[in-house]
Amino acid sequence: MTEPVSGGPPDAAASMQRALLAQIAQLMTELHPQAAQRPAVHLDSRLDRDLGLDSLSRVELLARLERHFGVVLPEAEALAAATPAELVHALERAAPREAIVATAVAAATADTAAFELPDGARTLPEVLDWHCRRHADRNYVRFEGGTAHGTLLSYGELRQGASRAAAGLQALDLRPLDPVALMLPTHPDFLIAFFAVLLAGGVPVPLYPPMRPAELADYWRRQAGTLRNCGARLLLVDAAMQSHRHLIRSMTGPVEHIVTVAELGDAPLRHSATPGPDDLAMLQYTSGSTADPKGVMLTHRNLLANLRVMGQAIGVNADDVFVSWLPLYHDMGLIGACLGSLYYGIPLVLIPPQAFLLRPERWLWAIHRYRATLSAAPNFALELCVYRVPDSAIQGLDLCRWRLAFCGAEPIFEETLERFSQRFAPFGFRREALFPVYGLAENTLGLTFPPTGRAPRILRIAREPFLQRGAAQPAPGTATLSFVSCGQPLREHEIRIVDEAGRELPDGMQGSVQFRGPSATAGYFHATETTRRLFHDSWLDSGDLGFVFEGELYLTGRVKDLIIRAGRHIHPQAIEQAIGSVAGIRRGRVAVFGSYAPDEGTERLVVVAETRVADATALDALRKQVNAIAANLSGGPADEVILAPPGSVLKTSSGKLRRAACRAAYEAGTLGKPHRGALLAVLLRGLGENVRSRLRRAGALAFAAYAWTILALLLLPAAVALAVVPGTPSRWRAMRAIIRVLRVALRLPLTLHVEQAPPARPCIFVANHASYVDALVLLWALPRPVAFTAKAELSRKPLFHWLLSRLGAVFVERSDPQRSTEVVAQAEEGRRDFLFFPEGTFSRMPGLLPFHLGAFLAAAHAGLPVVPVALRGTRAVLRDVERLPRRAPVEVTIGAPLVPQPAADRWHEALRLSEAARQFLLDHGGEPDAGDRPLPVSPPP
Repeated sequence: MTEPVSGGPPDAAASMQRALLAQIAQLMTELHPQAAQRPAVHLDSRLDRDLGLDSLSRVELLARLERHFGVVLPEAEALAAATPAELVHALERAAPREAIVATAVAAATADTAAFELPDGARTLPEVLDWHCRRHADRNYVRFEGGTAHGTLLSYGELRQGASRAAAGLQALDLRPLDPVALMLPTHPDFLIAFFAVLLAGGVPVPLYPPMRPAELADYWRRQAGTLRNCGARLLLVDAAMQSHRHLIRSMTGPVEHIVTVAELGDAPLRHSATPGPDDLAMLQYTSGSTADPKGVMLTHRNLLANLRVMGQAIGVNADDVFVSWLPLYHDMGLIGACLGSLYYGIPLVLIPPQAFLLRPERWLWAIHRYRATLSAAPNFALELCVYRVPDSAIQGLDLCRWRLAFCGAEPIFEETLERFSQRFAPFGFRREALFPVYGLAENTLGLTFPPTGRAPRILRIAREPFLQRGAAQPAPGTATLSFVSCGQPLREHEIRIVDEAGRELPDGMQGSVQFRGPSATAGYFHATETTRRLFHDSWLDSGDLGFVFEGELYLTGRVKDLIIRAGRHIHPQAIEQAIGSVAGIRRGRVAVFGSYAPDEGTERLVVVAETRVADATALDALRKQVNAIAANLSGGPADEVILAPPGSVLKTSSGKLRRAACRAAYEAGTLGKPHRGALLAVLLRGLGENVRSRLRRAGALAFAAYAWTILALLLLPAAVALAVVPGTPSRWRAMRAIIRVLRVALRLPLTLHVEQAPPARPCIFVANHASYVDALVLLWALPRPVAFTAKAELSRKPLFHWLLSRLGAVFVERSDPQRSTEVVAQAEEGRRDFLFFPEGTFSRMPGLLPFHLGAFLAAAHAGLPVVPVALRGTRAVLRDVERLPRRAPVEVTIGAPLVPQPAADRWHEALRLSEAARQFLLDHGGEPDAGDRPLPVSPPP
């Protein structure tokens, strides 16, 4: 049953108002079921400060109003409404629900021309010019919804519009590399302004525009720190914001000119700037506390490096179409969707984020209508689709062409992925399309991607080892935690996990995630000290916690308790400090944290503040004051404000706030109910963990020192044995005896598995290469002496040449298959086995590198069996560039021999042997495939 909406008789209007207020009251009851008293709802109540409805709650309210009244609200007016009275006006202007039945489906026509890429471009303007020279009339973006609905923007139109706007910027005395702030909605003007700033020689600074004009004062107070930090003298806005220019100018500090794109004029550009690849291309401000704005400096080289490796990782092709509702001030929306589509020349459809939030089905229908293959959304957006989209709104929906659904920007939860997959499977959505990724502005955008075509990988680990010491141990059963894999680092990028002391941790241990690569920023704009804290030698600190398991990254939390709510990053420290200054609140006794809300797919903002105030009226006023501060500093009110008695906010023995413990107590329902014994137990556990952590670090250092001492003591007998023992087999046996002593002394857990004994005749053994200790492990594990094939450069180092020669090693250039064949042919006459590391080298990052084909060509030429030997765990014992060995379990698996076929073509037979050996090493080595680079050799003439 729906209520009448139009301006009818007074009784109908009063009935509509009552129904509206009842819907708001019902929503507040659901949001705060435990609240003893809720604020009264009136037509003039402020939705945020009086009623505590944040942006997501208001979107939920609008969706309920549409369903209840059977209407379609005008988006801009409904989203801008600050009071129920303003929502009444929006309802009076609403259209009947039937007005948005599914529109006619028109498939996008793919461009069948050759798929060329601007590989030689060094900057973003060069990318745009490359496309303009080849297909200036080709459509680049189609805008769906909002004020630009139905607008098409071609490459040529973008270039022409940007050139005209750039001339206007230069007329306003824009200096080289001057930052220019862009506060524009999803509209062609944003893209024109972005490239206009680059063509004029400036640096674009995308900032989020205000959603509600009534909140401009609060909005500008939050933006003041960012504008001061970047020092922007020019601010580009839309016409709606320009009408408030007098208010804006009084609050924007260094800003001298506030103009729209249209006001920049229509004169031709006199001269385009020619930025270099290492010049700034943009400043990406990370959303968060206004007290410490951080502008990530991104160069053209950073951006193009990231776009290229991301596109290579997902295999962008001419059939791809990208649909995005993500905000253009966000790195996923701007860099991933807009600049990514620009670089690869694929069609892009842009939807205003407000349109998605109000009616998520619009996003899904756009994917259907334009036969999109690529799109992206944070975790909370997938939840919106699951719970907000009614079945009646998606009848006939077809998502079968959607091949990659990027999910990132906030924590990703297994339950959300599963619910989304199940909900939309009847509409052609494949679970394999879900694509959990990890990235951050400090690395331009993307950092780790999973393999395409694979369903999300979920790792379930034992709860207690992880909570006690951060050890991720796979385990079945119910007492487990589950984490979603974000995949492997993109090509040329690396990650590592470190402890509090900055020492790299082995796989499966939780620590801080650090990264490096060509997409990494040089630092934060005008923030020397913050930049200094970002870097650790060549590594950058992500601020996130996680662990690596079998070469893939699993994120577990945030180092500094960052709260992510609906894609926005909120730092609790500034909010806590401001609330602590309120009269009636105990200073230093405020905790702000995020608590995951399963029904919303994002985190709830919770404020816990201690007070001695007991009067109900005074408490209500205090709660409103606290919520107003939270709204001012975070962009929206808190989901829950708890005014608790003294002693409720948990701290360490040294007085540091324990936000994680407060969150756990809140979720367990014990916050504010102190128990002396429980608090003592918590204190003792904290002290015990501190002691255990220090002991673990001391133990690791002690073991490393002990291991090097034992190794040094064994070097002398090893050298004597190699010098005086006659014959390679005897020397081999002597070395195996010494390695057994080393293994026992260090108590190294070594395990040997033999699937099939190697044949008695000569063989070529091939093993993966992960660590400095691989050769020692193989000396212990292989059943008989083998001749190591060593890199030729080692022969030029006297000590290594002598040691390896005494063990029968042969020095070869592995990229020279002819030389390898000659070596093995000669060795076959002496009835000897050979050992190759076909990767040729190893790196610190997990992953089986591309193979050199010398060993396999040699085997095909000489007809020798190839015996694969998989090493698992040696990287954890001593990683590349590490100097401190660890005690870690190592497994060696010897596989069944791969016999070459005599009559087969040698080149193709070598490829077959290589592929079969590689698959065995992947199956048993416990590391991912990092062999997507071109093969290192070509077929012989």
